[in-house]
Amino acid sequence: MFNGAQLHLAVNHMPVIGVLIGFFILFAGVILKNSSIRRTAMGVLIFAAVSVAPTYLSGEPAEEMVEHKPGVTKALIHEHEEAAELSLVFTAIVGAAAALSLVLGKLKRDSLETKSTYATLALSAVTFAMLANTAHLGGLIRHDELRVPGVISSEGVAPEANEKDDDD
Repeated sequence: MFNGAQLHLAVNHMPVIGVLIGFFILFAGVILKNSSIRRTAMGVLIFAAVSVAPTYLSGEPAEEMVEHKPGVTKALIHEHEEAAELSLVFTAIVGAAAALSLVLGKLKRDSLETKSTYATLALSAVTFAMLANTAHLGGLIRHDELRVPGVISSEGVAPEANEKDDDD
């Protein structure tokens, strides 16, 4: 059986990759003016939105598994949690916008469907950036090789910005 950390690691890529793939499929559908491609993209974006729930909900159990490990800090975990909350909201909005676009298409409300499609496209681009940042912050928790020297140390404290070099 999966523990909390394993579950989180197993599902956390789905919303990130799903939104990215959905964005590119939707972009192609808009450029090619192909409603079948656009509908496919909406389905992918809805799947990504649904997949964000287990990703978010498995975060707390994953935290409990790693919070006392060497190099893991409360500051890194907190930053990842804050980004995850915002990503959760935006991914849910993208899923709702995609669902709305599908419903408007079914109702033959072409003008509203077009506006909703463009809004979904823009929202999915912004949401992917948020999800990618959240994933990066999550990676920083256990992968200190990803940390930029001088930005945040393993203790979660940024070194002094005004430290003088010995050459001065």
